[in-house]
Amino acid sequence: MAENLNVGLLLFIPYRAVENRVFAALAAAGHGDITLAQGRLLQRVDDGGSRLSELAEAAQVTKQTAGYLVDQLERAGYVERTPDPTDARARLVRLTERAQALKPIGDAAVAEVEAEWVAHLGRRRMEQLHDTLTRLREITDPYWKP
Repeated sequence: MAENLNVGLLLFIPYRAVENRVFAALAAAGHGDITLAQGRLLQRVDDGGSRLSELAEAAQVTKQTAGYLVDQLERAGYVERTPDPTDARARLVRLTERAQALKPIGDAAVAEVEAEWVAHLGRRRMEQLHDTLTRLREITDPYWKP
């Protein structure tokens, strides 16, 4: 008998599968020191840097938790704190070269998963899924910018 799972869970299960594959690829490339919580924060750092409060909000954690995770990532060489050029009192969290080297690894893992999904669902269904989720983002993602 098939389970009647709600849409939220049906969205989360494939997300978790992608996330697991990305973390496995990172570990295989020698970056197994990144925890799930650190990775979720790390992927939210903007190219130009992010304030700690912005990271906390985007990752939906307290500012203290975000600070703790950034401290860990900084010690591991994935981020650095630099002065904010727009506010002398503020600091920005920026990705280091070590962190930037993670992106192609993660992108390759995601591409591999998406290729498997296209093989399973067919190109048309995968495009429909992508279009549908993109449209849902318009009403569910507070950080979405058209």
